[in-house]
Amino acid sequence: MDLTQIISIASIPSPSNGIWHLGPFPLRAYAMALLSAIIVASWWSGRRWVQKGGQNGQIFDLCLWAVPAGIIGARIYHVISSPNHFFGEGGDPMAAFRIWEGGLGIWGAIGGGVFGAWLGARQMGMSFPAVTDVAGPTLLLAQVIGRLGNWFNQELFGGPTDLPWALEVSDRTATRAGYEPGTTFHPTFLYEMLWNLPCIVILLWLEKRYRLAHGQVFWAYVMLYTSGRLWIEMVRIDTANHILGVRVNVWVSIGVFLIALVCFVISRRKYNPDNDVPPDAAPGTVRLTAPQAAPPAEPTAAA
Repeated sequence: MDLTQIISIASIPSPSNGIWHLGPFPLRAYAMALLSAIIVASWWSGRRWVQKGGQNGQIFDLCLWAVPAGIIGARIYHVISSPNHFFGEGGDPMAAFRIWEGGLGIWGAIGGGVFGAWLGARQMGMSFPAVTDVAGPTLLLAQVIGRLGNWFNQELFGGPTDLPWALEVSDRTATRAGYEPGTTFHPTFLYEMLWNLPCIVILLWLEKRYRLAHGQVFWAYVMLYTSGRLWIEMVRIDTANHILGVRVNVWVSIGVFLIALVCFVISRRKYNPDNDVPPDAAPGTVRLTAPQAAPPAEPTAAA
């Protein structure tokens, strides 16, 4: 067996089916991957919150705000960033509501989820920066699990390649992408999964090693993720809008990274551990309740 045959055998096959039926009800791999990601991230976030001294169940209640907002934000971003599929020539506007067919933008998911978490934290009296820090590593794990849905849907892959880990897709998918049947592609969903896993370890190490300011774990998560997404986005070949010949999500990755970097630095400069936790507190200790406004001063009688 020559090297070419070995490489061909080593390629990654795509699942032949992403939908199973339980009686009349379809079970879609894409939806199941997203649901699994939400469940795992919520469970781990809850555990991290309790380990830091928070109350059991608070994160679950907060997820009732963050998860729906994240899903809505993800879909809105996808529709806005890929409008031709829905509103262009031959497009189907009603397809914007068929989330189970795929098409959730991670930027919208993070933005919507953060907004929902902020609203929920205000209502529940929780420290919002502490909440985001708890969620940083768990969001990366959720993204690892969620990318499996793209594998089942045979979507969001990169350009053609003959590398041993090349992705096989159906002839129909290859043709739709503009390539000959049998072409294999870069599995960019796998690249993102493999990028996110060590980033989780880095975040946990930073949190344990240093006494970070509120919000710094989250901003570090954003910087780590966007650093990987930047080069992965350049490999992808799925339809996307371009600005100055560059995919929109590349510009978004750069912009979000810079914003996160600025916020990371500002958070550090504003951090005063004496006003937050005891000086002898262990690394990772945080204030979990939202700061309360000082009571109004008692009026003094005129002399």
